[in-house]
Amino acid sequence: MTLALVLILLLVLFLPFMVKLIERNLEAFLFLMGLIAATLSGVLDSTLWMKALKNPIHITIVVFIASLLFKWLRNPIRMLIQKATRILDIKVFLTLMIVSLGLLSSVITAIVAAIILVFMISMLRIDRETEVRAVILSCFAIGFGSVLTPVGEPLATITTTKLNQDFSFLFHLIGLEAIVGVLSIGIFAIFFLKPKQLEEAEGGKAYESYSHILSRAIKIYLFVMGLTMLGSSYESLVNQYLLDLNTGILFWVNMSSAVLDNATLAAAEISPAMEVGTIRFILLSLIISGGMLIPGNIPNIIAANKLGITSREWVKYGVPLGLVMMSFMFVYLTFN
Repeated sequence: MTLALVLILLLVLFLPFMVKLIERNLEAFLFLMGLIAATLSGVLDSTLWMKALKNPIHITIVVFIASLLFKWLRNPIRMLIQKATRILDIKVFLTLMIVSLGLLSSVITAIVAAIILVFMISMLRIDRETEVRAVILSCFAIGFGSVLTPVGEPLATITTTKLNQDFSFLFHLIGLEAIVGVLSIGIFAIFFLKPKQLEEAEGGKAYESYSHILSRAIKIYLFVMGLTMLGSSYESLVNQYLLDLNTGILFWVNMSSAVLDNATLAAAEISPAMEVGTIRFILLSLIISGGMLIPGNIPNIIAANKLGITSREWVKYGVPLGLVMMSFMFVYLTFN
């Protein structure tokens, strides 16, 4: 069983980059892999089915309603963005957008921040490379910012609950690192983004039909369903092989959250008996690695789906950026 689960993890990691059909149907592929993994690991029971059916409901409804609102309010929003980009340089606008969404995500939630991100990006007349870079940087920033409060994202909610802590616990524990992370991404964006303004927005930004909005909502539902089943399938492996690892090794092993739900890993790894330093290592490694690939975090999934960003496009920038941030964070945590 262990060998089969490891093989499935490798397939989830590499097949989207190797097979075009899978890359174009990533949501269905992840759902299928989750279903197979849950069956092989013996966890596919009525409880997991109910969990897998229930978990995506909130995200799907929020995405669907927000998509309708942006469809109906598209013209006023476009006018506001055009006015803002006439006042501000496009690079400054993108940098402020990245930092603002990152810091606000702990209040408005990572899901809403991601929805705002994709609709802002979709109305900018910028080249494709800048669009992809800006989205990936924004998702890293949202990943950092959304853990400042328990309402920001599931990782923060589960951690606070498991440790029986109050609303401000995570802010005091890793708030400095999270805020510095968001601001550092913003500073990096000034040098990393080289936007070229176009006469018309590039492909994939056409006026959406209701059927397209419904189709995207269904795909996101399947995606989250697949993530839920994958996460439950690997809980036994995490408990068996990861929990006794050295903190430094666990930091790097947690890069698996690039394809596995980081909230599930946090639920399996974090315990009230742990030292504060160990919890910081675990949380910050999960936060950063969650931005490296599309399945790693909900904002990535929403943004990639709406803007048609492929796994190859994401890995080109997401993995190098994630590895650099992981390296800096590892050194920082080791000596602090």
